[in-house]
This record gives sequence, C-alpha cells and structure tokens, in this order.
Amino acid sequence: MEAKGILTVKWRMTLNHVRLRNKMLILYFSSVFVPIVLTNVIFYQVTTENVKNQRMNDISHTVEQIKEDFRNEVDDAVSVSTVFYTDLMLNDILEANYEDAGQYVEAYDSYLRRILNSYGPIYYSMQAITVYVDNPTMLYSGGVGYMTDEVKGEEWYRRLMKAGNSSLPIFYRESKEGQPDKYSIIRRLDYYSSQNEYLKILKIDLKTQQVEQIFTNLNLQGDTYLVNGGGLVEYTTNDEAGDWRMEPLRYEDIPKNPDTIEFDTEPYTTNYLEGWRLVGTISENEVFENVRNSRNFVIYLAIVNIVLPTLIILWITRNLTIRLIRILRHMKKVKNQNFDTINQVETRDEIGQLTEEFNRMTLQIRSLISDVYVADIHRKDLEIQNRKSQLHALQNQINPHFLFNALETIRMRSLMKQETETAKIIQNMAKLFRSSLTWNKDRVKVAEELEFILCFLQIQHYRFGERLIYHIDMDDAVKDCYIPKLVFLPFVENASIHGIEPLKAGGIIDIRIVRAGGQLRFEIQDNGVGMPPEQVELIYSYLKSEEELGDHIGVQNVIYRLKMIYGSGFSFKLESSQERGTFVSIEIPMEDTKL
Repeated sequence: MEAKGILTVKWRMTLNHVRLRNKMLILYFSSVFVPIVLTNVIFYQVTTENVKNQRMNDISHTVEQIKEDFRNEVDDAVSVSTVFYTDLMLNDILEANYEDAGQYVEAYDSYLRRILNSYGPIYYSMQAITVYVDNPTMLYSGGVGYMTDEVKGEEWYRRLMKAGNSSLPIFYRESKEGQPDKYSIIRRLDYYSSQNEYLKILKIDLKTQQVEQIFTNLNLQGDTYLVNGGGLVEYTTNDEAGDWRMEPLRYEDIPKNPDTIEFDTEPYTTNYLEGWRLVGTISENEVFENVRNSRNFVIYLAIVNIVLPTLIILWITRNLTIRLIRILRHMKKVKNQNFDTINQVETRDEIGQLTEEFNRMTLQIRSLISDVYVADIHRKDLEIQNRKSQLHALQNQINPHFLFNALETIRMRSLMKQETETAKIIQNMAKLFRSSLTWNKDRVKVAEELEFILCFLQIQHYRFGERLIYHIDMDDAVKDCYIPKLVFLPFVENASIHGIEPLKAGGIIDIRIVRAGGQLRFEIQDNGVGMPPEQVELIYSYLKSEEELGDHIGVQNVIYRLKMIYGSGFSFKLESSQERGTFVSIEIPMEDTKL
C-alpha cells in the first residue's frame, strides 16, 4: 500500500508539470483515439477474416461442385456402358452370323436400333453411342461401325488394346486439328467371353458443349484445370495456357501470377478417373474484392468516429488554452510592473472566475505597489551596503593580521643574525604591503595570488631555513582565472605557522592549483602537528553559521567571504589529525573574466 501511494504521488506530480494542452492530448489519445483505432482495427480484422474465409469457402465449394458435376456426367456414360456390357441380347446380335442383309436388318430393327437410340433423350450429355465390331456379316451403319484399319489407328483404340483384357471402362480425350475436343467412354463388350467370337468395342461420346458448360462456372471468376493422373492438363478454361489440346502440357509448367490462389481438390477414386483431379485458380484481387468493400466501410466508419470527437476536443481545448494563455500573458506583464487588467466578456466557468480574481488582484497590487515595493527596494539597498561594509571590514582584518606576523618574523631574524639578505625579504614585504592597501581591487588572477604565496613562503623560508620545504604545482590553464584576493594565502599561513613552526625538525608544504571540470581547485598538504578533532569541527561549523562578520580573522573570515561571494557554489574540505598533518581543499567556480 505504501509503494502504491508513492507511485500515485509521483504520477500526480508528473501531471502537474504537463501543460493543459498536452493533458488534453493525453486524454484524447488515451480515451478517444487509441480505443477507437484499436476497436476499428479489431473489427476490421475480424470482419475481413470472416469475409475472406466465407469467400474462400464459397470458391472451394464451387470447385468441388464442378468436380462433382463432371464426375456425374462421366458416371452417366459409364452407367450406360455397363448396360451395354451386360446385355445378353445385344451380345447375341453382335456375335451372330447373318446369311443376308435382310436377316441383319430384321435383327437391327427388332432390338439394336432401339437400344442404340434410347439413351440420347435420357442422358442429355451423351452425343453419340457407337459399337465397333469386326463381324463381317453385319451392315455398318446406324451406330454400328466396322473395325477398320483407320479405327485401329486411333489413339483410343491403341490405349484400349494396351489395357489388355480388362473390362473396365476408359475415359479418353480425343483432340484433332481444327475440331473441338471429344471426351469418350471406351469399353470392351466381353462380359460373355465364352460366347465371343468377334471383338466388340463400345464408344460413348460426350457432348463437348456440355463439358465446357460444366467447367465454365459463373461463380468461379478464375480458371479451371482438369488434370489426369500423370499431371497432364486434359481440359482448361485458361486460353493462355498453351497448346494443351495437341501437345502434352503439365499443369506445373503453366506460368501463374504470384498473386494466384489455387484450390486443388482431392483426386478421383473411381478406376476410370483414378488420379484425376480438378484445380481451380483465382486472383487474389477477386478473392479480396468483398474484403476491400468491407475494409472501405470500416475505414469510413473509423474516420467518422475519429474526426467528430477530434473536432469537439480541439474546439474545447482551444477555448480553454486561449483564455488561460491570455491570463498567463497578463501575469507576465505584472512581473514587468505592467498592471493591465484583462478585458473580456464575463463568463461563469472556472476560467472566468480566475480572470475576475486576477483583475481584482492586479488592482490591489497597483494600489499597494508604491508603499510595499519602494520600501522593499530601500531595504535591499541597505542590505547591499551592509554586505559591502562587511567585505571591507574583512579585508581590514585579514591584511594587518598577516603583515604583523611577517614584520615580526623579519625583525627577529635581523636582530639575531644582522644579515643584509633581509633586503630581499623587505622587497617581498613591500609587494604584500602594496597589495593589502589596494582596496578597490577585490579580484586577482591566480598567478597574482600565487605570487603573494611565494612572497610569504620565501619570508618563512628565510625565517626557518632548511626546516621549511615547499612545493608548488599550478596548472597553466588556471593561471589567468580570477579569484577573490587573498583567499588562499591564509591557509598557507596556517600551514606554515601553526603546522610546521612547532616542529623542531621542520616540515613540508605541498600546494596544488588545478582545474577540476568547471571548478578551480586549491589543495594544500602539510606534515605538521595537525589539529585536534574539536578544532576541525569548529572550522566546519563556520560553513553553517549565519553569524555576522566581526573581529574574526584568518580561516574563519575566508570561509565567510566565500559564502558571501559564491553562496553554495563552493566546496570546502578539511582533513587533519594530530601529529599527522593537515589537508585542505577548496573548489570555487572558474571565472575567466574579472567581475
């Protein structure tokens, strides 16, 4: 529960920083645009998928229907062939030896004529029924044909003979140049094989127009292919498939468009059509025509559902933002001491009330500005003058303190050794003295500050001799940067006088002035007597103290000066322990120009 509360607070805080227009956009996209788009996308996908599946099922059923219609036509012819195949009287007439034409005509008129012509009216798809026989005593006319050499040269005859003594019917397509295709059922009439003397063949021709009508189905806006068991095309409605009538053409070799969809049926299982199958092809554009119609409807509906709420939200958002921006613009004028009121028609919503309150507040500020604002300016001027006075007082405290220590050092050294070398020291003292008396120059370059430090260290080295060793390392990139005058020197003085001087064997002072990112870093390290923990805590307390400047000197005043100049923009670090020396680090902002 606590974690949930924290997340809620953060979310509210995040929204509090979002502009009203963006909040309205978030509301619009999350509550209107995205739900409508998702709903329409889902609706579109479901609808188009259903339409597509329905269309694919319809096409598949159409192809299956064409397949069944063709099989029924062939089955009818096969059924008729079976009647002929098992007709004993027909077999006797075809096997009989006739002494003269009259005897044959009598037999033909008594039964043969009727059976050869009786199935045409019943089975509309059959065009002709012909019985071929090699009985020389028969007359060959009216549906009876002789087994001539021409007949024996036909492809269908050779195929039947190749099948051997099989009594099963054979489905055959016959193609001749300049003639329409002919589809036939061919069958040996050898049911009564024990009584057979002559070869008898039944050939039933189907009507080509009827076959073409089956394959040309208006419900299939594509092409159909009748493919035999060897993969060769026996019939197709595709006029661009090549010369499949006269030359063998494999279905796989027919070029097809990449967007063609195939509907391949299961092969026939009947022995006379075994392995044959029907393939329907159709373009994706035909399949998805209904899908596109549904898509257009969904798109139009989505446009209406999106545009109408969008216009309403934009209208409301514009009404709110324009009035709020007008209030914000007048508030910025107030910041620039322009106290104009907002002129607009009175409204009773929250923004209208806010406008009225703003006008009332502006009038009140205008009436109070003379007293309150002028008094505040006067108070600020007094504070600035006070700060300047504190800064000058600080300089007066630091400089005498340092000069008195330096002069005392020179005096004691001169009394003890009476050396003329003090001329150099006096020269250094002159530099320091002149710098301390320059009150109108509060900022100096790092190179100048380093010169003051060298003067001081030379004086201290003159005083302590070999007991004091110092090293100075300065980055060339910082020598022209400006810093407050005498801000580093007090720490060098403390390291020399309070850190190294009490040591009989002397000590070492290391000074580094370098650039650290965008900061100027001053570091000083000595191996002197160090400071107790309470003294370190006291110095750190100066960073938090708000005490006014008074008679303080040394490090305390430097810290106060840095606080006055940089506020929280500087850092101070002090590490010290007794008998282990002291380390001080100060970081202040880099200033390439004098303020």
